[in-house]
Parts: sequence; C-alpha cells; structure tokens
Amino acid sequence: MTSGVLLSVIGAVQYGTAKVFYKIVPHFDAQELRQYIHQVMATFSKTGKEVVMVVDRSGIHRAHKLDATLEHYHNKFRFHFLPAHCGHHLNPIEGFWRVMKDAIGAGRCFANLHRLYQRTRQVLIAHHERPIYAFHW
Repeated sequence: MTSGVLLSVIGAVQYGTAKVFYKIVPHFDAQELRQYIHQVMATFSKTGKEVVMVVDRSGIHRAHKLDATLEHYHNKFRFHFLPAHCGHHLNPIEGFWRVMKDAIGAGRCFANLHRLYQRTRQVLIAHHERPIYAFHW
C-alpha cells in the first residue's frame, strides 16, 4: 500500500481585486495560520485600514493559539466569522478551493511532495491570469 502526500494551502481573496493571497504549507495548523496572518499584514498594514479576514467557524480559526497574534494586531486586523454552513456564497475562497482541487486532481496521489507542490503552484499561478470571478462554481 502506498502512502499519499498531503499539502495544504492557506489563502484569502482580496475583495474588489479578487487577488488570491496564499501560502503553501506542509500542514494547516495554528502556527502556520499565525505566520500567514503576519504575511498578510506585512502586505496590507501599509494601507492604514483595518484588515478583515472572512473565515468559517472551523476550529483552526478559533484556536486560542491565535489570541496573541490577534491581540498584536488589535484594531488593525480581525476575523469576521461566517454563519455555520453558509457555503461559498458568502466566502468566494471556498469555491476557489473546490475548483483548485479539481484542477490539481483531487483524490490523486503524487509520487512525492515536490511534484504535488509543483502542480499546486502551477494551478495557483494560472489563477493569476484568470480572476477568481471568472471561475464557475
């Protein structure tokens, strides 16, 4: 029996421009999300406006390990929690994840992490040539 390789992508869509800001990580946990928030703030804190990240109610978004990071960006960054089971209608990134998984080959195993990483980057880079609102879901 062969074991598959897992890879996670953390991402958000900037409303208005539909640009996807993403980070490819070996696994999705609170530490990776904290680093991603710092990455997002390095890009957007210069605007002087509050950054609001729309998120679902998954445990990772509510992890207490994020408290210090959220406090660090008090009045500069916050999560806006969506209602439970609202789907992609209020959160465009959810539809993008579904399209992306299909494009990468959901359920397909890759020989190694490097090949999965290459395919994931290829799909993400192709997105930058086609805005998220051009995807149909």
